[in-house]
Amino acid sequence: MKLLSLTLLATALLTTTAMAAPSVVASIKPVHSLVAAVMAGVGEPTLIVKGSASPHTYALRPSDAGALEAADIVFWTGHGMELFLGEALETLATGATVVELADSPGIELLPVREGGAFEPHSDGDEAEHEEHEEHGEGDMHFWLDPENAKLMVTQIATTLAEADPENATAYQANAEAELVKLDALEAELAAMLAPVADKPFIVFHDAYQYFEARFGLNLAGSVTVTPDAMPGAARIDELKARLAELDVTCVFAEPNFEPAIISAITEGTPAKSGVLDPEGGALAEGVELYPELLRGLATSLVDCLG
Repeated sequence: MKLLSLTLLATALLTTTAMAAPSVVASIKPVHSLVAAVMAGVGEPTLIVKGSASPHTYALRPSDAGALEAADIVFWTGHGMELFLGEALETLATGATVVELADSPGIELLPVREGGAFEPHSDGDEAEHEEHEEHGEGDMHFWLDPENAKLMVTQIATTLAEADPENATAYQANAEAELVKLDALEAELAAMLAPVADKPFIVFHDAYQYFEARFGLNLAGSVTVTPDAMPGAARIDELKARLAELDVTCVFAEPNFEPAIISAITEGTPAKSGVLDPEGGALAEGVELYPELLRGLATSLVDCLG
């Protein structure tokens, strides 16, 4: 009897080991959410940029370094967004398959916008744009288009299935279910946003052109080109003039940055202010974050523009 029990225990342990998911790390919350959806029921990815932290200003912690060293797979958007991660991947994630989701088949990066309402307003901004151009990068906020999210899900599932063939069927089934949900989400958001699509608005930084293009919105400009470079008095005066010129309905702040600048721009004008959160900083990480993120953007736009 004891021998039989030990045999059953050994078999169970071998089965568990064989079916164990790879160690997976995701850089930011939207990426983590899509990876978690594909891995549902198999394993859970580790998130690097947690809570309300911004990938634009993030610094790696010792726990992040440990996660990268132990990783089998790392998913990130790519060079141009998580600037803190590029060198760390080369030195810490030496045994991992590193997947740059900007390179997912079918994703086309939109160019970083310059000129007019998106004109750099400081030497720091100009240097940032030159760096993007040097590396041949475009706008890295591509996850805000649900069509791109579908391409990301497909790439995530393919990568996981190749690394972990014993769970390939589960990854594929999860991916197919997620694609159906993303189709429904896109239709839902299109219906929500249609009534306010023609109303001009200004955002804190130009992170939303994929969302704007997908749903036909009327973005009139951004306060700053990069979120770590604050506008000066001349830029604020320029934007106040633009509010009047275009009859801008709303100016949107972001959770991680000083809202007083938005107040300075809208003061003395009929424009209202709102908040847009392009990375889900205020949302709980997990499978539901991605749809909640896009619904949150749509809801904020409708509430303010309507």
